[in-house]
Amino acid sequence: MSDLNEVTLIGSLGADPAINHGQNGAIATLSVATSKSWKEASGEKREKTEWHRVVCFGKLAEIVGQYYKKGALIYVRGELQTRKWTDNEGKDRYSTEVVVSNYTGALKILNGRDRVSAGNQPAAPAQSPQQVPTTQAQQPAMSAQVPQTPQPAMAAQVPQAPPQMNPLDPLNPLDANPPPF
Repeated sequence: MSDLNEVTLIGSLGADPAINHGQNGAIATLSVATSKSWKEASGEKREKTEWHRVVCFGKLAEIVGQYYKKGALIYVRGELQTRKWTDNEGKDRYSTEVVVSNYTGALKILNGRDRVSAGNQPAAPAQSPQQVPTTQAQQPAMSAQVPQTPQPAMAAQVPQAPPQMNPLDPLNPLDANPPPF
C-alpha cells in the first residue's frame, strides 16, 4: 500500500499573496486561516484559528497573484512538506507548508470577496458566484495541452451560472453531504 500525503483546506486569505520571482519563475506564498468554534460546558462560545502557509510556483503562482486577494474564501488541495534552512545566526529553522503542485494540487476561490477596486474598497457584489479561473492542476497526459489564458478581472461582471458539480464527487469542495466536523 502506498502512502498518502494530501492536505485539503477551506479557509480565508489573511493577506494578499506574496509573489516573489526566483530562477525557476514565480513563487506565491499564501497565508490561509481556518477556524473552528464550539461551546464549552458552561455555554461559553470558543473559537480557535489555525494559520497555514500555502506555496505554489510558476504560472499557478502568477494566476494567484493576479486574482487572489485578502479575505477571499479559498479551497486548497496540496501536499504537506517541511523545509529546513539556516538563519543568519547559523541556527537550523524549519517551516511546514502546503505545497500546491502543478500535477496534483488545486486552488479555487469559493466566494467573490476577493475583488478590490483601485480605491481599496470592495467592488460591487455579484448576485451569484463570480467566475474566476480555477487553478486546478491536471494529471500529466500523453497529449500536449495548451494552457488557457485567464481573462482579466472586471470590477462589475455579469453574473454567470455556477458550473454543475457532482455532489458525490470526493474532490467536490461543496459536497452536499459535508463531514460532521
